[in-house]
Amino acid sequence: MSTIDQANTNANDKATVALDEKAVEELSSKLRGPLLRPGDADYKQASMIYNRMIDKHPALIVQCEDVADIIAAVNFARDQHLTLAIRGGGHNPSGLSTCDDGLVVDLSRMRRVHVDPIARTAWVDGGCLWKDVNHATDVFGLAAPSGVISTTGVGGLTLGGGVGALARPYGLLVDSLLAVDMVLADGSFVRASREAYPDLFWAIRGGGGNFGVVASFLFKLYPVSKVLGGLMIWRFEDAKKVMQFWRDFMFKEAPDEMNGWFGFMMVPPAPEFPEELHLQKVCAIAWCWIGAPEQGEKLFSTIRDRVPPVLDLIQRMPFPVMQSMFDALYPPGLYSYWKSDFFDSLSDEAIDVNIKHSAQLPSPLSVMHLYPINGAVHRIGKKETAFNYRDAQYVSVILGADANRKSSESLIQWVRAYARDMHPFSMGGGYVNLQMAEGVNQVKASYGENYEELVKIKQKYDPQNFFHVNHNIAPNVS
Repeated sequence: MSTIDQANTNANDKATVALDEKAVEELSSKLRGPLLRPGDADYKQASMIYNRMIDKHPALIVQCEDVADIIAAVNFARDQHLTLAIRGGGHNPSGLSTCDDGLVVDLSRMRRVHVDPIARTAWVDGGCLWKDVNHATDVFGLAAPSGVISTTGVGGLTLGGGVGALARPYGLLVDSLLAVDMVLADGSFVRASREAYPDLFWAIRGGGGNFGVVASFLFKLYPVSKVLGGLMIWRFEDAKKVMQFWRDFMFKEAPDEMNGWFGFMMVPPAPEFPEELHLQKVCAIAWCWIGAPEQGEKLFSTIRDRVPPVLDLIQRMPFPVMQSMFDALYPPGLYSYWKSDFFDSLSDEAIDVNIKHSAQLPSPLSVMHLYPINGAVHRIGKKETAFNYRDAQYVSVILGADANRKSSESLIQWVRAYARDMHPFSMGGGYVNLQMAEGVNQVKASYGENYEELVKIKQKYDPQNFFHVNHNIAPNVS
């Protein structure tokens, strides 16, 4: 059996679970949003998720319009002993936003954003993508920390921690989270914050979807409007020098207002790139400066002098433009496989291993990225949220991706070999938002020192492990 088939235990066109038809009719009568089943016109599209390598077939998809729909769906799945999965943006690489033969709580119709520009906060529905938030906040010159692709779902990114372009100046996304509205396993509705349900609020800030369905998030916003940034690209043969520069600059010199993630990639055959670079393996840094423009220009001049790039796309741009630069390269429907690790240093030996494997990029969409997570991230105590790796300097993602299913096995083997050779340099665990579902040992390593406390909170709020389609923190079994 292939690796892909092992990941997709039910590859039939229809779900196979037997349902109580009377109970299904009763559920439908309680919903404002659509209830979809295999064979319905919209079912196939609704059951597809971002990573096409995952092919699962839920028995029911509830496309929720509001909290009442979420409560009805949760109660139905619990009472009918159905597996339940939660879908926000559907971007989870490991397919944990869907399931075979169960019920998917699909929040994709819940995409409202309410900005309070005076308080600098925003209530964001659980089905929002980051482009929804950026659209609503940018008009006020505000932003929340987010990821690096604007089609990413807000829910998954937030609950796993939230690493992105504003991490160094403003911290992780969970550091800007003020409150959530959520539905628990017993169908009850709570608003969790530092003041109410503080243990639950602690757990969801890094503990993933283990504790309930988050209907909406309240974020603190920051003054961010136009930024100075974009890609700089260097030839692959200069990779060691560029990585060494990036390491020393980002972790010893750069002000918090400067962020830049490092990557190995193939240059897309797109008009903004010179034709002679098309499909060439290169190294790149995606910069984002949010401080005074004149100071940023001086910093970029220094960078150009130290490691002159072959292509320099630095310019002033609105923050939403920065956040959507890579959207077109990674549309939904690619076959992709991911691995991730946290690191507290980047030795020359580790650089050599990165270069060795990145020289073998298996497809034009396969990449390796290193995201810096120092600065403001380190100024939050390790025990203040469930996110464990506060002392890491950066987090990696190794991504094998292609539009052709036939490439999947070669992508998987490349990612696994790369990650295997880099893991000895790591801190032991990976970032749950950037990895496949790989069992309890990987979960424990990812949550690290906070795992046992998360187990206690899971035991309190979900003792039956109803919410288990996630990087699962199982409750204690008595």
